[in-house]
Order: sequence, then structure tokens, then C-alpha cells
Amino acid sequence: MLFSLFWTFFKIGLFTFGGGYAMIAHIKETVVDEKHWTDDDELTEIIAVAESTPGPIAINLATYVGYNMAGVLGSAAATVGVVIPAFIIMFIISLFLDTVMDNRFVAYAFEGIKCAVAFLILSAGTKMLKGMKKTPFPLTVFIISLAVLLLLNFFSVSFSSLIFIICGGILGLVFYVLTKEKRESKK
Repeated sequence: MLFSLFWTFFKIGLFTFGGGYAMIAHIKETVVDEKHWTDDDELTEIIAVAESTPGPIAINLATYVGYNMAGVLGSAAATVGVVIPAFIIMFIISLFLDTVMDNRFVAYAFEGIKCAVAFLILSAGTKMLKGMKKTPFPLTVFIISLAVLLLLNFFSVSFSSLIFIICGGILGLVFYVLTKEKRESKK
């Protein structure tokens, strides 16, 4: 299991460009659809926790999935697996960066990669939206968050995503407290 975790996340780290958010779609495809290590609902919760904890989201996801499958050693195997490819690639690029960045073909390639990364992030977001439970609370939080995000971007207001995370957490706690009596009365 440890080698399987390491190798799976090594391949994810090696073949995904654009950082953690771009990796979400690949991680979902691999750990939910292919390996069945978790399901859509749990992965959505893992993503929420991974986003709200310090560190890159892909590393946090790998750590959590690894821990879920094989404890502390599993989390270490998955984390090391997802980190090593980026480390090796960045090391090699740093050796040739000055020479390569002056090449116009490389500059064009990076522009193309930026577009592909934007698509990967959008794809991950739409897959998460499709997998989201369509109950009033999550839909309301999603619509409000999207509206506020669009308004802030439209008016060029600088706003930390940490505020969105904190507000979402507070709303979740308030919703939990308000619906706790309903859940207990049904038991």
C-alpha cells in the first residue's frame, strides 16, 4: 500500500502542471474513480480542509489521502510522492532558466501552459460543483460566494481568500447549530 500511495502521487505530481488547483481534477480521477480510495463527498470535504490549512493544496490532499489509507507512513509516502517530481523538475529548470527564458518558443509554450492550467482549474471547479449536494445551504453559500467574488473582481477590490474561508466556516457552524435541534428531534 505504501508503494502504491507513493507511486500514484508521484505520477500525479509528475504529469500535472499548474500547481495544486490544477491537480485537483487529476487527484479526483485517480483516487475516486480509478483507485476507489475515497468517494466524491469525502474528497470534497478533504479539499475544503486542505484549502483551509497552511500549505499547498496538493500536498495537503496527498497527506490526507495517504493518512486515510495507511496512517502516518501512508501520509508520508503520498506527500513525498507528490513533492519529488516538482522538486526534480524545478531543480532541472533552475539549471537552464536564464538560457531557456530568452527563447521565444519557450515563452510561447509557457503562455499555452497558462491557458491549459486555467482550463484545468475551471474543470476541477465544475466537477466539484456537479458533485456538491444540491441542498439549500450549500447552494446559498455557493451563490453568495460567487456573487461577492465577481463583484470584488469587477470593481478591482483586493480581497483575501482567507476571508471567504473564515466566512464559510462561520456560516457552516451557524447552520449546524441552527439545524442541530431538527436532527436531534428526528432521532
